[in-house]
Amino acid sequence: MKRMNPTKTNKKIIIFGVILIITFAFVGSRYIHIEKTETKTITLPLNFTNITQERFVKIYVPAVDSEGKGVATVLKVGIKPGSGKVLVDINNILFWLDTQQSIQTAKRVAQEITKADLSKFDLIYSLDINASVVEGPSAGAAITIATIAAIEGKYLNNNVMITGRINPDGSIGAVGGIIPKAQAAKEVGANIFLVPFGQGTQVTYIPEERCEKIGYFTFCTTTYKKKVENVGKSVGIEVVEVSNIKEAMKYFGL
Repeated sequence: MKRMNPTKTNKKIIIFGVILIITFAFVGSRYIHIEKTETKTITLPLNFTNITQERFVKIYVPAVDSEGKGVATVLKVGIKPGSGKVLVDINNILFWLDTQQSIQTAKRVAQEITKADLSKFDLIYSLDINASVVEGPSAGAAITIATIAAIEGKYLNNNVMITGRINPDGSIGAVGGIIPKAQAAKEVGANIFLVPFGQGTQVTYIPEERCEKIGYFTFCTTTYKKKVENVGKSVGIEVVEVSNIKEAMKYFGL
C-alpha cells in the first residue's frame, strides 16, 4: 500500500486555501463596488434627461407697489443644458440684491424635492415688468414652484397664485401685504390664493382719537381698535394657508 507524502498534501491544502481567499476577495470587492454604485444613483424626474434645449415655465407673482396697490407680474423660470449656473435677467439691481438669496434657496429646495442633478444644467430667471415692485423674499415660494415645474417639464395651474418666503427646509414663511396681493391675484383671474400658514386672517389696529377741552386747553388721547379681517371674504377669492412647498405643489398640479 502506497503511503501519502504529508509534504505534498500540505502544499495542496495551502494552494486550495489561497485560491479560496482570492476568489472570496474578488467576489467581495465586486459586491462592495455594486453597493457603492447603487447608493450614488440619482433618480431623475420625468423628462429631465430629455432637456436638449432651453424651456421656460411661467408663473404669476403677486406684489405691492410703492403706493400700496397690489400688482401681478409674470416670472419666467427656464432650464437649459449648461454647467450649473444661475442666470438672472432683471434690470433693477436693488431687486437682484434682495432676491439672490431667495433664488439660491429656491434652487436648493427644488433640487431636493425633484432629486435632480443640476450640475449640467443652467437655470434662468426673468421678470416681464419693472422688478422694483416685487419683494424678493415674498416671491420665494413662487420661484420654487416654477423651478420645480421647469425641472420636471410640467405646466402650472394658472388659476392659482402664491406668496411667501421660502426657507431652506422647504417651509413657507410669513410676508406682508397679503390683502393687496390677494386683490392682484383676483384681478388677473386666479381662483385660489395660497398664503403662509396663519396669514389667511389679517389683524390690524385702527387708531381712534378722542379730544376733550378743559378750560383753555384741549387734551387728546389715541386708542387703537383691533380689527380682524378674513382675507378670502374681504377680497372675494379662495384663500388657502400652506405650511410648506410640498403642500403648495398639489394646487399647481405638480
